Amino acid sequence: MVSYLCMSEAKPKKRIPALYFYRYLTRYGSVFFPSLIALFITAGLSLAFPYFLGSLIGSPGKAMGEGDEIAQVTENINRVVLTLIGILSLQAVIAYFRVRGFIKAGESALNDIRKDLFAKMIRLPIPFYQEHRSGELSGRLSSDLGVLRDTLLTTVPQLVRQTVILLGGLVFIFICSVKLSLFMLGVIPVVLLAVAVIGKRIKGYSKASQDELAASHVVVEEAVQGIQEVKAFGNEAYEEGRYQVALERFLQQTLKGAQARASFISFIIFVMFGVISVVAWFGARMLALGEISSDQFSQFILFSIFIGASFMAFPEIMSQIQKANGATERLREILSEEEELLGETHGPKVGSLSAHEISFRYPSRPETKVLEAVSFEAKRGQKLAFVGPSGAGKSTLFSLLLGFYHPEEGELRFDGKLLSELGLTSVRNSMAVVPQDVLLFGGSIMENIAYGAPGASEEEVMEAAKKAYAHDFISDFPEGYETLVGPRGVKLSGGQRQRVAIARAVLADPQILLLDEATSALDSESEVYVQKALSELMEGRTSLIIAHRLSTVKEVDQIHVLQEGRVVESGTHSQLLAKQGVYAVLAETQLLA
Repeated sequence: MVSYLCMSEAKPKKRIPALYFYRYLTRYGSVFFPSLIALFITAGLSLAFPYFLGSLIGSPGKAMGEGDEIAQVTENINRVVLTLIGILSLQAVIAYFRVRGFIKAGESALNDIRKDLFAKMIRLPIPFYQEHRSGELSGRLSSDLGVLRDTLLTTVPQLVRQTVILLGGLVFIFICSVKLSLFMLGVIPVVLLAVAVIGKRIKGYSKASQDELAASHVVVEEAVQGIQEVKAFGNEAYEEGRYQVALERFLQQTLKGAQARASFISFIIFVMFGVISVVAWFGARMLALGEISSDQFSQFILFSIFIGASFMAFPEIMSQIQKANGATERLREILSEEEELLGETHGPKVGSLSAHEISFRYPSRPETKVLEAVSFEAKRGQKLAFVGPSGAGKSTLFSLLLGFYHPEEGELRFDGKLLSELGLTSVRNSMAVVPQDVLLFGGSIMENIAYGAPGASEEEVMEAAKKAYAHDFISDFPEGYETLVGPRGVKLSGGQRQRVAIARAVLADPQILLLDEATSALDSESEVYVQKALSELMEGRTSLIIAHRLSTVKEVDQIHVLQEGRVVESGTHSQLLAKQGVYAVLAETQLLA
């Protein structure tokens, strides 16, 4: 089941971006909340160090007498040291379980975030993927989740720890001396103002840096996916140059952000150590005037150092949180995208379809009408063919049938019902596609065929391969059905990939079959096998065929000729030849060729 976070959010509620995903941690509250409590405890115990160490440093100042006074001071020193060691030991034990608990809850929550993001992404419509390159999306999941992981598991716990130490330290210095505390705190508003101003600049640099890193992932992924084309054109140096440019942009943005962070940290170091130095000078005068005891002065100085160290940690913490804000915003953009309305997972299968006056234009090219007033009907078991020149709208028509896009005018019906009534999943489960350019996943042949019906038995896969005339060549491989096909199926020939795709379609047992120029790129020997497999696959099924080779559609029930997005002719092969229209010209051209 998809998390409620995967539901569409047109306008996400405003909240602290870096804490947006902390809701996932509440799923592991039995581990997370005790770890959070332990974090507060260990942070509070850290304040015992300056308190007891201050007493220890200030104690010798009391040993001005002889005999019993020295022994009493020595006993007091021993007691303080033992107490301090006991507190530090307790802190170490609690810290062990706290760290282990945080990692368990945090990594589990991050796994849930990954699952929900992936579940969201695969339910997004096709236009989303045409607007975002695959390398960009994988880069987001990799780099942005990496930033989020560091923030959830390291930065925010550090923020809690330093906040407890800061606030606790302020309480203790006021207990030691109100006058000296007020003197020291007079500079804090200046520091906070600097945090607010420079922090906004750092956030902008961090977001830009992550965007450039994602852009570099795009170059890598595209080069790897198209490695054959890269090598065929001898463009290794060109791709190397593209990657260097992308990395240089990333580096420049990172260095700008580093410059801002470095300036900020230098400013904080100067201010805090300067403040501590001035406070020590002012406190020494108070000690000389008897306005503060040596114990109180030693504790005050140590607490001031702890407070200063906490302040110095905040710039880096805030810098990481600003980076997480940028990463979170990008991940929330994905989660806020509108999903496809898939409908029931196991809805009824459909076997007939019709189009009535459908028109369509791509959102990215609104000025061009790809389809205009297209109408046709395919009854159960009928075979329809769509022919015409490239760019006539044939493949776009298949995209509409699969619900990748929706007609801007007209309507599509399946078994007499609108797509919205049936649901995308029901319609897509009724179909199987055998495209011209077959995409195989990088696993085994067995896995690729079984993709048509996940959970199918080995016997069912083999039976489907036999029907697709693929069993023989698969059995000839040394590893048989466990042969790895390589990325995108590069280890198989075009004809072998087609037959694996047909076997996948056979296993899916569709009611409607979509064949998109399935034999146009094959040699004559491969075409014979593929054509035999397709003929058996189409038997008893509603089949829609896109074809350039008119010889493959002579026996279909109806041929529709598309030209510039319109159906200009319809009829059987013989009828269309007799008309001496566009189809006849296409047939004559192929004959002459």
